[in-house]
Amino acid sequence: MRRVSTVLIIGAGDLGERFAAGLAAAGQVDRLVLVSRSGAAEAAATIASSYDCVVESVAADARQPDEVAKLIFTADPALIVLSASGRGPYALAGRDDEAARAIGGAGFALRLPYNLPVPLAVMQAVTDAGWEGPVANVSFPDVTGPVLARLGLAPTVGLGNVAMILLRARSVLRARDPEAELPLLRVLAHHSQLAGVRQSRLPDDPAARARVYVGEEGILDDTLAYQAPPLAPDPQRSNFATAASSIPVLHALLAGSAPLRWSTPSPDGRPGGYPVRIDQGEVALDLPPGLTEEQAVRFNQQQALADGVERIDPDGTVHFTDTVREAVAAIDPGLAEPLEIADLEARAARLDAALL
Repeated sequence: MRRVSTVLIIGAGDLGERFAAGLAAAGQVDRLVLVSRSGAAEAAATIASSYDCVVESVAADARQPDEVAKLIFTADPALIVLSASGRGPYALAGRDDEAARAIGGAGFALRLPYNLPVPLAVMQAVTDAGWEGPVANVSFPDVTGPVLARLGLAPTVGLGNVAMILLRARSVLRARDPEAELPLLRVLAHHSQLAGVRQSRLPDDPAARARVYVGEEGILDDTLAYQAPPLAPDPQRSNFATAASSIPVLHALLAGSAPLRWSTPSPDGRPGGYPVRIDQGEVALDLPPGLTEEQAVRFNQQQALADGVERIDPDGTVHFTDTVREAVAAIDPGLAEPLEIADLEARAARLDAALL
């Protein structure tokens, strides 16, 4: 009897639904299990009614490793997708109060207490269950990935961000000549650069630009990603682009899929995003000629400063930049104190209190 291919999607919000729909539509997955705290029965029924795929809804708290470990044993997945966070990246949209301006302008790393708990719990469950399949994480992977790597809990790969930049660059070349075959593009970029790319704001400083390497020979064009029409910040359109850039990665992580050359965040817990080759669930760097892994990592560590990350200690403690400390000094200086893994819940509560 053929083994059923199952994907476990943890987090069934808008983005999780888009992942599920994209996987179901492609016909490579037999069964999807959607996990959320209150269940996702309506989403599961909608997707199951639209595609030739079994879709199940499960209620579970993904912040509890024991609950996730039970899910892994029960579902026996070929792939786990993490798509859950305490507050999404657009949670402060439309707010203009002092706290929202301070926290929103401090750098996204300040909101790690919202983005790290689920990936931390899930990866702990993966370890406890002895499960060895691929895990793809969309929750701020450029920074949660390297934090988890310090703990020996890095997901296989991240989703979105640099992959969205890759698609922006591809769209520019396609618009220039719709009939031409697109060359290989390899992108080196960090989450902190995504907003500028989507709004077509080319940094004056070349060192701050997303790096796009064209062709097998890897010719650098650091303006290519900024030439597409600007996009206004919008949660729905952002999720659309995130899912579109992620579905090829999710397919490639499944056994029997064709190899994929793409760009993804945090392969094996590295900071930022890199060109990769994915083959039978294995992810390897695919850097252009002349670019070393050390240089690529150093580039992304430098870009992480714009997200507020000064450094990450060997125990996973995150130190924030002076810019972050200055941004929140008037509302709660303690928000910018070094963030230890054991303090995630307390710091999230502190952020909640500041944002009331």
